[in-house]
Amino acid sequence: MSNKPVIIFEGIEGSGKSHHISNVAKYLKKKKLKFIKIREPGGSLNSEKIRKLILNKKSDFNKITDLLLYLASRSENIKQLKKHYKKKIILIDRFVDSTIAYQHYGFGVNIKLIKFLNDFLLKDFKVDYTFLNIVSKKNMINRLKLRKSLNRYDKFNSKFYENVQRGFLLIANKKKRKYKIINSNLDIKLNQNIIIKKINTLL
Repeated sequence: MSNKPVIIFEGIEGSGKSHHISNVAKYLKKKKLKFIKIREPGGSLNSEKIRKLILNKKSDFNKITDLLLYLASRSENIKQLKKHYKKKIILIDRFVDSTIAYQHYGFGVNIKLIKFLNDFLLKDFKVDYTFLNIVSKKNMINRLKLRKSLNRYDKFNSKFYENVQRGFLLIANKKKRKYKIINSNLDIKLNQNIIIKKINTLL
């Protein structure tokens, strides 16, 4: 593994992934290590425009349109990501596995189509490690209630999120050596320490 790895933070809504990626970014900055951090959808000027379309509460896209919008956002990011590949540590809030978990396990889009399009976009760009944050139904609901505003993807029914999280766990089970499952129902500082300890081994 390169000492400039590509590290992904995955998980359903309210799982704490965005908190942990921000904490890792602060840690790397303190260590004066070169890195970039982006989110998906989003991460660049055009991708952020697409993000607003996807997450707008008034949007009502069908599942194939949703998939293509997510991949359009990724397409806008990939040139930037490849520019820094193996030169800087890359942190990404959601990536390919989110597309599979949400679009396939959540919405039922054909997984072969998703993988074909992702492979076409990414080519030799490879993920080195993934932190999967899991959360209970109760904690997810409670955390979403604390948000000042909810986007379209924060408002699906609980069965949808159960299917998505199950999808993430199935993906993680196939890639055990490259996945760390973080139980976000536990103390947040405990999880921060677990993640930073693993980050140090990756670097």
